[in-house]
Amino acid sequence: MKISKLQFLLVLATLTLFSACKSDESDDTVADFKAENRKALGTSASDLLSNDTYQNLRVEFAYSEGFRPEQETITNFVNFLNTRVNKPGGISITETVVAPQEGSPYTTSEIREIEDAIRTQYTAGDEIVVYIFFANGRSNNDTATSVTLGTAYQNTSIVLYESTLRNISASQNIDLSTLESTTLHHEFGHLFGLVNIQDDDIHQNHEDPNQARHCVVEDCLMYFETNSADRGALRTFFNRNAIANVPQFDPNLCIEDLRAKGGR
Repeated sequence: MKISKLQFLLVLATLTLFSACKSDESDDTVADFKAENRKALGTSASDLLSNDTYQNLRVEFAYSEGFRPEQETITNFVNFLNTRVNKPGGISITETVVAPQEGSPYTTSEIREIEDAIRTQYTAGDEIVVYIFFANGRSNNDTATSVTLGTAYQNTSIVLYESTLRNISASQNIDLSTLESTTLHHEFGHLFGLVNIQDDDIHQNHEDPNQARHCVVEDCLMYFETNSADRGALRTFFNRNAIANVPQFDPNLCIEDLRAKGGR
């Protein structure tokens, strides 16, 4: 069958258009598969706590050699999640060992760039995924008198400054696993939307007016001193509460807020 020059050009144009559309679609797909993990802090609280949308919860621990959290910390964390979230499909931990990351002290922008480079697990299907980076360096917000222990910076993203945690543990004589667990649970509390991060808590009056996004109850996990940037305040908190165990959410305020969003 003969094909005229006009027919050939029409076929070629169609193929070119189809190819361009497929390319655009591919680019959108690459961008979209990360979209559920690039939202504002606190916006996925109900998704993490309830089983309305996601039946499973996966947490990716990313760290370089020598900066893995204590095994007791991991055990404490899984127990913490099982106590608070409704995930009938279960909770799983994925450990990703990465090369030591350069650039310390890190800005938040650099922490986001590191996540883009090393994160391997993303929310899909009926599984929501949280990424936690145990940094081999410190925050650029640190000073001679204050440090940043960890930060929850997106809806499913946390950084723990493991290097700083180890230094504080040694210098302040605080058990490393207790310090890691307290920091990790506190930052996960922010992923849960505490305290009133999205202005949707049922007990809005327990947000500390002097410490935004933190609870006014001094013994609560979400009290600012549990993850204080002030070295003295951190030591004061642990001394005052004679901490042998990780602090808990206040049962009459923070836990009620979590239950209102589908948690336990």
